[in-house]
Amino acid sequence: MKSERALVAHLMRRAGFGATPSELDKLTMEKTYEEIVEDLVTPERFPALDQSFIDRYYGGEQVAVHVGKWLYRMANTQRPLEEKMSLFLHHVFPVAWGKGEHNPSIYNEIDMFRRIGLTDIRTILLELSHDPAMIFWLDNNENHKDEINENYGRELLELFSLGVGNYTEDDIKAASRAFTGWTFRQPLSLYPSGNYPTEFEFLADDHDYGEKIFLGETGTFDGGDIIDIIARQPATARFISRHLYNFFVEDEAQVPSWNTEPPRNAAAIEKMASVFTETGGQMRPVLREMFNSDFFKQAADFKKVKSPTELVVGVVRQTGEFNSPTPGIYQFALTTLDDSEVESTMAVMGQKLLNPPTVEGWHTGREWIDSGTLSERIRFVESQFEDVSKPGVREMVERVGSLHDDPAHLVSRCLDLLGGVRVSRHTYDSLVEYARGLASMKSGESAGVHNLLQMTASTVDYQFE
Repeated sequence: MKSERALVAHLMRRAGFGATPSELDKLTMEKTYEEIVEDLVTPERFPALDQSFIDRYYGGEQVAVHVGKWLYRMANTQRPLEEKMSLFLHHVFPVAWGKGEHNPSIYNEIDMFRRIGLTDIRTILLELSHDPAMIFWLDNNENHKDEINENYGRELLELFSLGVGNYTEDDIKAASRAFTGWTFRQPLSLYPSGNYPTEFEFLADDHDYGEKIFLGETGTFDGGDIIDIIARQPATARFISRHLYNFFVEDEAQVPSWNTEPPRNAAAIEKMASVFTETGGQMRPVLREMFNSDFFKQAADFKKVKSPTELVVGVVRQTGEFNSPTPGIYQFALTTLDDSEVESTMAVMGQKLLNPPTVEGWHTGREWIDSGTLSERIRFVESQFEDVSKPGVREMVERVGSLHDDPAHLVSRCLDLLGGVRVSRHTYDSLVEYARGLASMKSGESAGVHNLLQMTASTVDYQFE
């Protein structure tokens, strides 16, 4: 073996959506850990999914259908970090379909995140500022030279780049003036042919060309100049690095408290921020540094709560139910059924993709879990592993071994096959006792092994990365 299986499993859970037993076999036998990291941060080495192929099987304009197509991409891509960064940007720069209800804009935004997620902070913020979905979400189409709207300028500084405490109210006003005239072209009417896309538009006669003072610099700045200045700030390097640490390494406090709540690992944040600054805000070097670091490798011992998206995609990857286009993946995001309001699996867990609750995105970590969401999470996992005919479940059952093997070895193999799950001593001992009980029962060998695998996946410990 060229790399340690448990460490690679940890990497693939955090940088992607987990790995199947066969994928872990191949990765650990053929590549070193560092080589796997390099593959992740350079996804163009691998073929992209054919979107037209996906669209052919999953048709329709409903939001649930498009969420389903995104879930399918996450579960089947050979470029997992590309999709994981799209999810990261959707969380950090949230836009909700519920305000605009213009389907092409929100779908195109996710495509944009997929395209730019591994570029640099200037490109990311500039594309975001050109994005019709974001412009409408934060009212920059209402930002005029004679009547400033500060919504986008404020959130750009507070939640998207610098963080509270690193700018003034005057900086917000200057930034907002710089983005006047940045709007979008109104799309054609909805009827009779469905939704039409819209595009960014700059209205020169609605732009404030006056002198502005922003973060101590003076000039006749436009939005691009503002972004250039933001990208150079040490505060931006620290803020984005902390976001990356929270998303990939360890659950942090929620963003609004970052001005008063210190990072859990300040040295790690500073190291990432240093790479960010040295490379001009390039994302790949920061991610490469993070994934290869000791603090990331040691984070395998941290119990980081899976988001509902990470849980759902990780499970369907392991069960293999949607390895090819199969009806039903959209059900996890469905909000209506038989003309009755129905909360989807992911909604009950607390996450509606393409429809985040506020401009802060979702509150993460332990806030994903309460008595209701935990019950739904465990019910979901148990039901998805129930059908042994699913290819991934069948493969794992065949590889677990015999009920007559050492019960401790059986449990350890289940944990390994489920992607290197780490459990508490209490959970481990309970599973060993359960395996011992199954061996003493008269039920069939295969059924008993399947029960053990399903029980292992249904533990609370499986809800953590």
